[in-house]
Amino acid sequence: MKRSLEQRLYEGTVIVGEGYLFELERRGYLQAGSFVPEVALEHPDVLKQTYRDYMNAGSDVVLAFTYNAHREKMRIIGKEDQLEPLNRNAIRLAKEVAKEHPTEEALVAGNISNTNIFDPEDPASKDTVRNMFAEMISWCKEEGVDFINGETFYYYEEALIALEEIQKQDLPAVITFAMMGENILRDGYTVEEGSRLLSEKGALVVGMNCFRGPNTMQPYLEKIRENVGGYVAGLPIPYRTSEEHPTFFNLPDGGCSCHLPLETTFPTALDPLYHNRYELAEWAKQAKDIGLNYIGLCCGASPAMLRAVAEAVGVNTINSKYSPDMEKHFLFGQDETLKNHNVAYRTKA
Repeated sequence: MKRSLEQRLYEGTVIVGEGYLFELERRGYLQAGSFVPEVALEHPDVLKQTYRDYMNAGSDVVLAFTYNAHREKMRIIGKEDQLEPLNRNAIRLAKEVAKEHPTEEALVAGNISNTNIFDPEDPASKDTVRNMFAEMISWCKEEGVDFINGETFYYYEEALIALEEIQKQDLPAVITFAMMGENILRDGYTVEEGSRLLSEKGALVVGMNCFRGPNTMQPYLEKIRENVGGYVAGLPIPYRTSEEHPTFFNLPDGGCSCHLPLETTFPTALDPLYHNRYELAEWAKQAKDIGLNYIGLCCGASPAMLRAVAEAVGVNTINSKYSPDMEKHFLFGQDETLKNHNVAYRTKA
């Protein structure tokens, strides 16, 4: 039988692959800027392969790609009539891929996220947000997801609304915050306070995702772990954020010699600012050591990066057979059958 999310968390670390948004833009099937997952309808085969790539790289969860597939985003691009079909198809594709796992069927998570219209001073916006979440979660329930991932919230109260609507459908909830550069949630809560409150109100997992790389997320993950008795999640972006530039929204260009068409490197000129997979693996070890239970990567992550994270915490992934092994490389290998004149040349290459 397929174990539930709670069973897997109790028994060990759960690996979660996110980052579809940037990955599908990188593959050429999603528009940067609007960042709406129309790929679920326009190129379902591409989305299935992306799901598959992350699952094979170690993800225990196939996260239905409905990030930004809410009514407000669909209104902006003039496609509200496609809202429900897009959501349902993204979930159905995720379920198909989850069944392909060779040892244990992967979990399937429904996905809701920041709406960008929540306003703590506007009661009407809160009602709108609640209704948006309610309809998406109802489709998730009808399609038979295992839990709901509510992510990238920078208001505590919006995250709370998400949790309340998830609980109305009697589904487990993972709720994660994405903190802006002020190092506090936008309605004044610290991230550890918001996480503690959501955990006490019944969220199965709380924590952080997106916006911040390991360097600027880890200190807050430690605070969350100290303040939360339940399960804690950490899913940073794979970029070199710093104390001076704590999020990827304002990272400097890293020496780019060309003219950038946008004011910042975000979102299409971040390439020189990646952590390598070994740095991400070191972060994953630190995350496990402090007691994080739900570990992964967010926007910008590739399957190879996720595999390195999974292997760092002791997971042998489906595609670990393709992990780097330089033993037979013509310059850097140690295999005794390699040509000596090539091996001797390695320092000059």
